[in-house]
Amino acid sequence: MTAVKEVARRPLGHFAERSVAGLLAVAGAGAGFGLLLMLVRFHWSPLYHADREAAAWFNALVAPHHALVTVLQAVTDLGGRPVLIWLVSVAVVGLLIRRQARLAVYLIVAGAGGLILDPSLKTLVGRLRPVVDVPVASAPGNSFPSGHALGSFVAYGALLLVFLPAMAPRWRRPAIALVAVLVAVVGLTRIALGVHFVSDVLGGWLLGAAWLGVTAYAFRLWRRERGRPVPPLTEGLEPEAGHEIAPAPAEEHVLEHPRSAVAELLVGWVLVFGALYAFGVYVSRYAEGTVFDVLDTAVPRWFAERHTATLTELSWWWSKFGDTHAILLVSLVFCPLVLAVWRRWRPVLFVVLAMFGELTLFLASARAVDRPRPPVENLDGHMPTSSFPSGHIAATICLWSAIALLVFPRTDRWWRWLFVALAVIMPVGVATSRMYRGMHHPTDFMGAILLGALWLGLLYWILRPNADVRAGNRPAIEAEQVAELDDELAKAARPD
Repeated sequence: MTAVKEVARRPLGHFAERSVAGLLAVAGAGAGFGLLLMLVRFHWSPLYHADREAAAWFNALVAPHHALVTVLQAVTDLGGRPVLIWLVSVAVVGLLIRRQARLAVYLIVAGAGGLILDPSLKTLVGRLRPVVDVPVASAPGNSFPSGHALGSFVAYGALLLVFLPAMAPRWRRPAIALVAVLVAVVGLTRIALGVHFVSDVLGGWLLGAAWLGVTAYAFRLWRRERGRPVPPLTEGLEPEAGHEIAPAPAEEHVLEHPRSAVAELLVGWVLVFGALYAFGVYVSRYAEGTVFDVLDTAVPRWFAERHTATLTELSWWWSKFGDTHAILLVSLVFCPLVLAVWRRWRPVLFVVLAMFGELTLFLASARAVDRPRPPVENLDGHMPTSSFPSGHIAATICLWSAIALLVFPRTDRWWRWLFVALAVIMPVGVATSRMYRGMHHPTDFMGAILLGALWLGLLYWILRPNADVRAGNRPAIEAEQVAELDDELAKAARPD
């Protein structure tokens, strides 16, 4: 009996020895946050004056430099709820696809705790935001603690703990340092932009450290109670899941001939730009009396004569499907799902280059052609770019066509036709809305089609994004094998 007790004590003692420093750190962070909260709540005079002096100093340093303000606002968005929720949500979906439910639940619990703690404590404390001489940014709600500091600490910290096992050991310390720097920089931007006091950010960091530590400790206790080894946190929460949660297997070359591929893409980009420029100059300056001129004159007028409140509202929403935010959102959801399901980098590279090439070709040709908008009411007002080609339509064509080209060969299920339908419906809907709103000529739509067809065709020929399908990496799912979907996807995800 004594021997049994001794055997049972060993893992417990080993766990306690390894965890005591972490527990002290978590307890210290919690105690530090509690003390700071009381000082803020009861308006401790030295802290009050120090916070306001620091806010005034940062405001005087930052406010005269508009470029610096723009950079700070871009960096601070990395700690905002939209970015953090997207990161955690995509990670959770990817983990569920890889059958790592425990890690997915951990991310959900850690993230939900941060979302609950932030507004509830701000309401409890009721501290107003700083008042500075030259406001350069604004934020809703109360000030203590900083939601960006808290959220970034919890979200990036939890993601790091989950995905550390997927990294090679030599990259783990740099990854930890990078996350620490990112969290620190996000917090400093909140102070520099004048939307938080120094103590708000310190409070957010302390609370984030305490909550992240509590959730990680709870996960480690769960492992110990089920007889699993409890590794140091520098190895992640679940080291044995490293292979499964890795985005994709190591590939010697994503492309077989990367140098020649880069050269071909550069030459192809120039040729596509030349075709766009030639067509744009022709329809905007030399097409008088042709069918193009008739279309560009009659269609905008036809739409302008049929404006109604309902159609104008509908066209606004359809137009939004082609703007930068919508295109970026769909791309940032689709690309991680590609990695989670097919575990290949080349399809992701195909989508990224499709959108990057579309953007650069659009900006270059719009600048070179410099075509004015149709001579009707422009419902979206003045735009910074010219009319040819339509950036909204070109981006929609490239995105949804690229998705269809990737999905269609990789499954024989009926729903693959939905992506083909979207590759048609989305561009047509966006094009109709843009012409209805008086923002583009029909030949601008044709220019967008030309851009999408030439650029995607070039990319598909050079990158061969579905080469792994021909090599056998295809989930062979017949109509009657729906129940085998997970097994087949898992099989397809294995490296060749």
